[in-house]
Amino acid sequence: MEQAKLGHDSNLRTMVDPAEGALAVSGNEDWETIENDAEREIVLLIDPRVLDRECLARSLETQNSSLEIIAVGSAEEWHRIADGREPEAVLLIAGSRKITDQGICAEIHALAEEFSQHPVVVIADTDDLGQILKALEAGARGYIPSNVGVGVAAEAILLARAGGVFVPASGVLAMRDVINSNSSRVVGLGNLFTAREAEVAEALRRGKANKIIAYELQLCESTVKVHIRNIMKKLNATNRTEVAYKIREMQS
Repeated sequence: MEQAKLGHDSNLRTMVDPAEGALAVSGNEDWETIENDAEREIVLLIDPRVLDRECLARSLETQNSSLEIIAVGSAEEWHRIADGREPEAVLLIAGSRKITDQGICAEIHALAEEFSQHPVVVIADTDDLGQILKALEAGARGYIPSNVGVGVAAEAILLARAGGVFVPASGVLAMRDVINSNSSRVVGLGNLFTAREAEVAEALRRGKANKIIAYELQLCESTVKVHIRNIMKKLNATNRTEVAYKIREMQS
């Protein structure tokens, strides 16, 4: 029987399937697709809403072809199909759920522990500062509000993957306003108190206990008590409640 001959073509490559012993011939375009797929970083997207997660997954892959987005309804579903693979990042879609709710907060914490070597990033419908801080406190390495574009979301994932922490600009500005507001309150007390007394007085206004004040200001609890006595004397107050009331009156 005459042997079939395969002519030389620089645009063709051969692949051998070791299980079947079969020879396949592939063009450069197909081969490059296979090579590129092997190099793509897996990002696990968790969202119980099927249509939403599939749409977002395709959008993110279109935005950055280096990412392979695997969309599942839960971490348990991922474990059934993982086949030994490890995601480079985990994207949890919180949607309209509040991060301050125990359920979603516990879910973020559990994912952060389970995928401790890889960042967990949260996408939620709000850019409220309290929600952002709660997500980061639970172990998230990024917080993406759903009002940003898909390009920003893709960059946020890559930033977290590189070791950074992404928070929206609105959250940073809100944090700055809170810091400035607290600082101005303390400065406003400077005419009556020493700098340290002003800090303790502001903490009293916010209803903090002595132990908390001592911890936050890195003071001994006995020192905090001394400052409180001095503050009460200067304000002619008889208790902490009266101190808090008079300080609010001074700052209004």
